[in-house]
Amino acid sequence: MTMNDGQKDIPAAATLRVAVIGLGSMGFGMATSLRRAGFEVTGFDVNDQMVARFVANGGRGAQNPAEAAQAADVVISVVVNAAQTEAILFGAGGVAETLPEGAVFVSSATMDPDVARNLAARLETTGRLYLDAPISGGSVRAAEGALTVLASGSAAAFAKARPALDAMAAKLYELGDEPGVGAAFKMINQLLAGVHIAAASEAVAFAARQGLDIRKVYEVITASAGNSWMFENRVPHVLDGDYAPRSAVDIFVKDLGIVQDMARSAKFPVPVAAAALQMFLMTSAAGMGRDDDASVARLYAKITGTDLPGEPQT
Repeated sequence: MTMNDGQKDIPAAATLRVAVIGLGSMGFGMATSLRRAGFEVTGFDVNDQMVARFVANGGRGAQNPAEAAQAADVVISVVVNAAQTEAILFGAGGVAETLPEGAVFVSSATMDPDVARNLAARLETTGRLYLDAPISGGSVRAAEGALTVLASGSAAAFAKARPALDAMAAKLYELGDEPGVGAAFKMINQLLAGVHIAAASEAVAFAARQGLDIRKVYEVITASAGNSWMFENRVPHVLDGDYAPRSAVDIFVKDLGIVQDMARSAKFPVPVAAAALQMFLMTSAAGMGRDDDASVARLYAKITGTDLPGEPQT
């Protein structure tokens, strides 16, 4: 494994043509970072308003993935799941219709490693390259060009994509020479992230039920051994009663579901992740699937009659 430490020594930016498919909170930031580094960037999103916003900020727009990928050296796919990635690659108006031979498709969606391997094999038989490159860091780091990228693929795929990756990432982990390894690393991250969000939500709701000042709880825990990155990042959403989605509940329904599928296939027990998945499922079933994933705390509050900031008084 090798790692780029984030130094922005990016060669030949002016000659590299990049397409970004998916201009949501992560993709837009990544496309912006690429433009800032001097690349020629074309963007596509199913939401025309996001394409218009990117064009207004100096980028180029496309009407479908095939148009975006035409003449591109690197295509970066920033969508939600494997099904969307497959459609972008091989569906009508897909990247595989126009991507030049020898160009690289960089897949950033979180997915089952076996699916990543299958998509890579299908694309590589056409003479294009595939880099399995899930991302972590959130929208703020995406806009700063400071993501963590967990990548695996051939040496040729890395060589082709590296200038673009260096523009988007503070840390680029090169995890193996076959697609699927990056996806597997990302699923370990998602297991921990989901468990930590569920635990943080349980803790802050339990503290509220005890009648504690949860702002003081936050202050104490973030200075104590019980802290986690997710506690420190997500509990302020609860304190402010602000559940606008930075990362939605249904993302972890999907990702922890993938963890369960992988674990069942391997006959490996993951009971803590299974319990966290049930909390996200219940939160989604209660109508909060598209809300911020800290909404798990709201579910605890609803089923226990506990008051949280910004929630109806019980």
